[in-house]
Amino acid sequence: MTTETDANIQKYRALVETVRQGSFTKAAATLSYSQSGISRMVADLERDWGITLLERGRSGVRLSGDGARVLPFVEMVCADYDRLESEVADIRGIASGRIRIGTFSSVATHWLPGIIKRYEEAHPGVDYELLMGDYTEIEGWAASGRVDCGFVSRVPKDASLSYEALKRDEYFAIVPKDHPLASKASIDVADLCTEPFLLLKRGEDDETGMVFEGTGLTPDVRFETWDDYVIMSMVESGLGLAVLPSLILRRNPYRIVPKHLTERKYRTIYVVHRAEPLLSRACADFLRYL
Repeated sequence: MTTETDANIQKYRALVETVRQGSFTKAAATLSYSQSGISRMVADLERDWGITLLERGRSGVRLSGDGARVLPFVEMVCADYDRLESEVADIRGIASGRIRIGTFSSVATHWLPGIIKRYEEAHPGVDYELLMGDYTEIEGWAASGRVDCGFVSRVPKDASLSYEALKRDEYFAIVPKDHPLASKASIDVADLCTEPFLLLKRGEDDETGMVFEGTGLTPDVRFETWDDYVIMSMVESGLGLAVLPSLILRRNPYRIVPKHLTERKYRTIYVVHRAEPLLSRACADFLRYL
């Protein structure tokens, strides 16, 4: 790669990360640059292209109208450059590359560390980048090339994406340890409608409300959040009942009791990605490992 090409790619990465973080300072910390360095690289792009990419303000930065138009192309250039470097390394027999993964909290916390640790034993030269988001964001990142692959708990809506089912994950009712329902062998969804309900919701996706589908029952939803741990803490405090998938309940530190639902419900965790010819060798190999 030429020095000029490397320099341009670093500017593109600076723009992408600044938009993602909403701040030059946070982008600088992520990319190991100075704040002034990140700001200068974005300013260089604006000067070279003759457009304003970011609107600066006291609360941070955000994309301008022109910036929103060009950002998807900048992201694709960065993704293609990573795949090019990985392909060249593969041709040269170098076991290296970068795998960018879109994920959500329970997979990132309780599943990916073990997978990556085992994979690294045979592929020590591979680097990883994890982006946390909701299912809609992760699917969009995979379709645009912002990430190489992503974990979601639904079949992707974007028909251009490939996907594979990896795991069935059971939903459990969550009650405080001293709650009368804690002594029951299992909990019916009707029991969850007798008290305030705490709903796990990720963006547009109603993560746990689906357990009521087809029952004719409607829970008394008092609180919604995308954070599994907030749900557990609020249940522990007696603020309501909830339903959570089993994966996030591993090693939970709260005084709560997970109980099987009388009619058991499951989610399926999928890995989504673009067609294999568009994947880096490192990611294609990682997917085969999965």
